Amino acid sequence: MPPEAHAVLDGGDQACGELMLTLKRAVESLGTGEILKLLTRDPGAPADLPAWCRLTGHHLLWAGRETYYIQRRETP
Repeated sequence: MPPEAHAVLDGGDQACGELMLTLKRAVESLGTGEILKLLTRDPGAPADLPAWCRLTGHHLLWAGRETYYIQRRETP
């Protein structure tokens, strides 16, 4: 079951590069530990989003067909 989100980003049909930039800004607007619900139809998202989370330190909490829940990492 997906967690409750603090914010929602509808990425629509944005491709990987544009989506990652939009996602970065959205996650940066969250407080530490807050959760973003991302809606996207990008066919590359199932591979790209887990990789982006690993690289940035954010946590992919839940992934569905076109819905992803990302938790902002703790800031040092």
